[in-house]
Amino acid sequence: MRHRATMPRCGTSAAVLRPGGDHALPRGRAQTAAGVRARAHMEAPATPSRDDGTANGVGGRPRHAAAPHPAPPRPQASWDALLIRRTMAEIAPLADKVTSYFYALLFVRHPELRALFPPAMDTQRDRLLRALLTAAEHIDNTPVLVDYLRNLGRGHRKYGTRPEHYPAVGACLIGALSSYATHTWNPQAEAAWSRVYATISQVMIEAAETDGKDAPPWWHAEVVTHDLRTPDVAVITLRPDQPYPFLAGQYASVETPWWPRVWRHYSFASAPRADGLLTFHVRAVPAGWVSNALVHRACPGDVVRLGSPVGSMNVDHATDSGLLCLGGGTGIAPIKAMVEEVAEHGARRPVEVFYGARHDHDLYDIDTLLRLRQAHPWISVRSVIDREDRHLHDAVRASGPWRDYDAYLSGPPGMIRSGVSALQALGVPAPRIRHDPVEDLVVIRS
Repeated sequence: MRHRATMPRCGTSAAVLRPGGDHALPRGRAQTAAGVRARAHMEAPATPSRDDGTANGVGGRPRHAAAPHPAPPRPQASWDALLIRRTMAEIAPLADKVTSYFYALLFVRHPELRALFPPAMDTQRDRLLRALLTAAEHIDNTPVLVDYLRNLGRGHRKYGTRPEHYPAVGACLIGALSSYATHTWNPQAEAAWSRVYATISQVMIEAAETDGKDAPPWWHAEVVTHDLRTPDVAVITLRPDQPYPFLAGQYASVETPWWPRVWRHYSFASAPRADGLLTFHVRAVPAGWVSNALVHRACPGDVVRLGSPVGSMNVDHATDSGLLCLGGGTGIAPIKAMVEEVAEHGARRPVEVFYGARHDHDLYDIDTLLRLRQAHPWISVRSVIDREDRHLHDAVRASGPWRDYDAYLSGPPGMIRSGVSALQALGVPAPRIRHDPVEDLVVIRS
């Protein structure tokens, strides 16, 4: 049975999706500093795993939307939004129980769907919770929510998700919510959740179907070179089996043959190349399934799978503003890719790179950056050994002012958060501070 026969066709103009509200960015888009503040209360109930990854949009075209401006004041919430937020507030302390019960219902009622999910479900539960919180938070903000859902719909293609799976998921989700939201659940709440889920699923289905017309659900890519730069960092070059368009600054989900259905995000470490090769920097972390496999097990000739490129931490070539780039650890990968892209465009824009590391040996790619600086005098590269991020921020403060620069940050979540605060204190406007979504930064390094 097709989903359209069982759920109302709401599309992107459905009544339950109204403009307005905070727009902290869901995953798959670059965040501004304003988005960090707006997301803070959404992330608190969940504790993202450092091992299991998340999947973003899949498709053959790069996803690159401009960073949004700060959100306008929140208008009065719709009735559906109020009902959903009441439910979410009640279940927040019981989030693990609710999501575990949801999956128990789903796999008991529909055992054939278990094969679509990874063997370990810890991060799957966290991902579901974040998706629910995002939908609840942005139910009245059409542009933000729809963009988020389209990326989710495209991303679910690589798992084999089909339209007929959505009603089963919706029924089990409502079953789990009704079992735990004992004080706020009533016929009105159930009707609100049903309407909103119908809209959410329809947007995802339509995005997947549109994407499927000209893009594969995934790409196979052969490992061409494997360069172990430090005991736990490898630079890996891949050759995809068909053209793979992307933009410098984006990232992709990767699945290895040793951990089927377990995907991790890694940033591209070079600008698009004429030979079509892709490069990633991977740090092996404790208990990181995919990262350890890529660093310590992968060899030339092995084949991995790639999801589509996502993220919009990209260079705006329509302006000649300077670029202020802060990269920490393997977060230097997308910074290097963007610097290469600026150089290839031939624009002599000032580019200031601050490369932070905990130890000297963590500056594993400094030689590449120094060669770029030697070839292009308008590029400045500063390395900073910084065990607590303070020295990095001090170096940035001492080298300003930066008010007229576009700022890009890439590194551990703590560095991103502290870096955003430091840049704002220096007068850099929030819409000009760009980085990947913080919740994805955790799993990028898993």
